[in-house]
Amino acid sequence: MPNIVIDTNVVISAALTPHGNPAKIMKAVYEKEELQLYYSLGILDEYEGVISRPYLKLPFADRATIIDRIKKIGILIDPNPSEIPLPDESDRIFYDTAKTAGAILVTGNIKHFPTEIFILSPQEFLEKFGI
Repeated sequence: MPNIVIDTNVVISAALTPHGNPAKIMKAVYEKEELQLYYSLGILDEYEGVISRPYLKLPFADRATIIDRIKKIGILIDPNPSEIPLPDESDRIFYDTAKTAGAILVTGNIKHFPTEIFILSPQEFLEKFGI
């Protein structure tokens, strides 16, 4: 199994739809020792900011559990900055973290990233790695 970086949209989708593909990926990250999660401080900040948005209506305890689990099982790295053009500059932290970690970036926003072999949708990730 690969190293993995997970875009915020996948984390949020997993929390809101417990039987969807993003939830399957998060479950695999939490339970499979051979699947290593990487994150950066910028990613953690985004997770915390988005997961706390009132319209999502996620209970505080659920939000805290998600963030705590990510911190516990993930590896914090300081990504090397890239200069590749991206349509949404806020996605750079995910791209740079995945590139630095040699990880697969799993995102529901494929169109926000260049076409590269290490960037997969949740469905593509599940199919490729048989989860």
